[in-house]
Amino acid sequence: MVYKKKLIEVALPLDAINAESAREKSIRHGHPSTLHLWWSRKPTATARAVIWASLVDDPSAHPAQFPTEKAQEKERRRLFRILEELVKWENSNDKRVLDAAKAEVLKSTDGNPPPLLDPFAGGGTIPLEAQRLGLEAHAHDLNPVAVMINKAMIEIPPKFAGQPPVNPEAQRNKLTEDDWSGTRGLAEDVRYYGEWMRAKAFEKIGHLYPKVRDADGKEHTVIAWLWVRTVKCPNPACGCEMPLASSFELSKKKGKEAYVQPIIEGKNIRYEACYGHDFPASPKIAKGLKFRCISCGEVPLPEYIRNEAVSGRMGMSMMAVIAAGVRGKVYFSPSEEQSSFLQDIVVCDYPSGSMPQNPRWFSPPLYGLKDYYQLFTNRQLTALTTLSELISVVRSHIIADGGTEEYARAVCSYLSFAVDRIANRMSTLCAWNRIGEKIDQTFTRQAIPMMWEFAETNPFSDFTGSWNSSLEWIPKCIEQFPATIQGRATQADAQSGIGLRNVMVSTDPPYYDMIGYADLSDFFYIWMRKALKDIYPELFRTMLVPKEEELIASSCRFDGSADRAKEFFEHGMSDALLQICHAADNDIPITIYYAFKQTETDKNNNTASTGWETMLSAILRAGLLITATWPIRTERPVGFKAYENALASSIVLVCRKRPADAPVATRRDFLTALKRELRPALVNLQQSNIAPVDMAQSAIGPGMAVYSRYAQVLEADGTPMTVRTALQIINQELDQYFSEQDGALDRDTIFCVALYTQYAFREVKFGDVDVLARAKNTSTDRLREKGILFAERGTVRLLPRDEMASQRTFDVSVTWQVVQRLAHALDVEGVEGAAQIVVGLSSENAEKARALAYRLFQTAERRGWAQEAYAYNTLVTNWRAIQEAAARIKKEQGANQGGLFAE
Repeated sequence: MVYKKKLIEVALPLDAINAESAREKSIRHGHPSTLHLWWSRKPTATARAVIWASLVDDPSAHPAQFPTEKAQEKERRRLFRILEELVKWENSNDKRVLDAAKAEVLKSTDGNPPPLLDPFAGGGTIPLEAQRLGLEAHAHDLNPVAVMINKAMIEIPPKFAGQPPVNPEAQRNKLTEDDWSGTRGLAEDVRYYGEWMRAKAFEKIGHLYPKVRDADGKEHTVIAWLWVRTVKCPNPACGCEMPLASSFELSKKKGKEAYVQPIIEGKNIRYEACYGHDFPASPKIAKGLKFRCISCGEVPLPEYIRNEAVSGRMGMSMMAVIAAGVRGKVYFSPSEEQSSFLQDIVVCDYPSGSMPQNPRWFSPPLYGLKDYYQLFTNRQLTALTTLSELISVVRSHIIADGGTEEYARAVCSYLSFAVDRIANRMSTLCAWNRIGEKIDQTFTRQAIPMMWEFAETNPFSDFTGSWNSSLEWIPKCIEQFPATIQGRATQADAQSGIGLRNVMVSTDPPYYDMIGYADLSDFFYIWMRKALKDIYPELFRTMLVPKEEELIASSCRFDGSADRAKEFFEHGMSDALLQICHAADNDIPITIYYAFKQTETDKNNNTASTGWETMLSAILRAGLLITATWPIRTERPVGFKAYENALASSIVLVCRKRPADAPVATRRDFLTALKRELRPALVNLQQSNIAPVDMAQSAIGPGMAVYSRYAQVLEADGTPMTVRTALQIINQELDQYFSEQDGALDRDTIFCVALYTQYAFREVKFGDVDVLARAKNTSTDRLREKGILFAERGTVRLLPRDEMASQRTFDVSVTWQVVQRLAHALDVEGVEGAAQIVVGLSSENAEKARALAYRLFQTAERRGWAQEAYAYNTLVTNWRAIQEAAARIKKEQGANQGGLFAE
């Protein structure tokens, strides 16, 4: 099969793409991620770059126009400059930048770019960016919440582009406002009718949200009520309602510290809000259900607390009232008036739905909260039900104000997103953030955990968690949508017939069992369905999100069988990819995002990933081969905890249809080709400064590119080599690659790496270390003198970084010392501190240190030394910043020519 190579199959300005993708995490207003929560949504910069580079020809595809490598590289650099401008968030709607990018697309597609299909559209980034680049975008997803998100981004805005608002206020002012270009009119109506909903809701239920009076009788608007769950103390002599609080702190802000002081009065406990640093001891004494009764000191068994909760005997007590003051938040003790409002509220016609029995993602059912409505107080249910029901009233008002039925449906769709947004901060799973003095959202991660104390927001305040703060994000998003070419969002099962042909396909399929999209999105679906079931009856015909066909490997759906879940995922993904293969345009590569970090090790110490094995098996079974892979860092771990939990970079797999006459290879053929092609790819990955945490995952790409080009790879006995075996071989080659780098290291470092690999910084018998030192052509005395080893009473250990750093000087020729010093300086003094060390290194020594950091990371991660792995990963990921700082320092010092950073 002959095809023109696309830019994405040859080269990308990866640093620029990664930098912009990571930067997007801090961009909020107007960013499509703020329209409605979705999990593992790709940054716009990533999707935009992948789509554009998949459409634009690489210069090597035109040898007549670019006959030499030099000419091709020059043209490639020109294309890079376009792409580097294109991925910047500020240029998302810059006509000059977009026109330049679109011109290249038209040039490479003979003026007729194909439509784009994303069969796993999810949060909608890929279809949205396709539309931004001038393509007709098709978003398919089985999940109704995802379908609605995509409708709101690519289907609704183009229908009403350039249309003025219909609301009465805009009609009265139409003579003074005549610029309703793009989606400004639509955004203005969402804003207006959303504000009308707030006013009408306040008329109905505002009395449920009373203000609080201070000692002077002045009223303050309540921001939130802080509650704690309780169970009866099992001590018969006590019997109080013991609070299950993780902390009694209210504010950790410097100068504004506040806390709750429990006051024990017999078997009753009341709470007072206080200011100062004298925080009471937390009842929580360990991880899990380990709480101490603050009255008698009893520590009930976790089973007791769980049984009380499941039996319906878990209560809750108000601990504090958080209100708006003149200079920030103020804290009040709860009064009978404030806590009595919940007792008599009767809620009618609220939505419900059973939560799954899946403790991995859902903790509340373990404590008797089995239905979604149980995640809300009666006051919260009343507010959310009232707001949802007002949407149908808005629909009638819009039509009465002159809007069409279709336009009314569009505005109501966006208003339902505001209800979902406020629901995310209006459940009994929303914690009070003591540092930021704000209400955290329900979904702080991809799960619904149990919360033992929670903040109940006031929807009629103007602070976090209110209706206004939920609504305001949506018009800002609408105004940023391209709204050019009409797109279409459809509820569709990816395994079934797609119904499209000759389309470009770019997609981000589910990551094996990492995220339970359907289960998690039920939290939003029940409210969206209540608001929109009459507008989109087909989309919301089921009580909960469809789950049977969802392509994730959830063992809970197969009676706990991981094998059956794996089989379901692999077969379903194969069917989906086969449909993609049928639909795909032969001239455009298929791009698939994937990231799955978890690995397993067999009895022979071979490692592989079930998630990757399953996904790659599906790709190969569908008749695809891999032509390129790109590690895209879309997540930016900050701090050790974030590093531990971070999903590694998405690997973008660039695929083509495998030729029908693809050859069959032997195991030896595969190994020969792998050794020849994987090593240069690994060198390139290291030179691109890929994070060590992503190295093993990124190596899968070039390795599988070799494996997938063959129709089969046959073992010595004639049986086909499995994908798992291929992955294990690729990991072995990666290990060997790092091991071979030892040859470039000094003898002291070789010894240190060997000792570290076995013992880290633990004490070892002197005799064992002495044997190892002699084998590496060094000595314990030499290493002790250099400040590398500590020896005492017949034991020896490597000096940890903090002890090594206390020495004033070190030998820069010992790469081990350089790495440890750099890692410590970066941790303690930041980039500037590490840069001060790099200033004194030669180019060769600096590069050796960076390479060793990769090696040490791999060792630490394999051994489960998370803190160690974090240190080396952080050093590499900050390497460019350290280099830049060192260059600046050296320039300021007026350094002479020579060395790593000479000009």
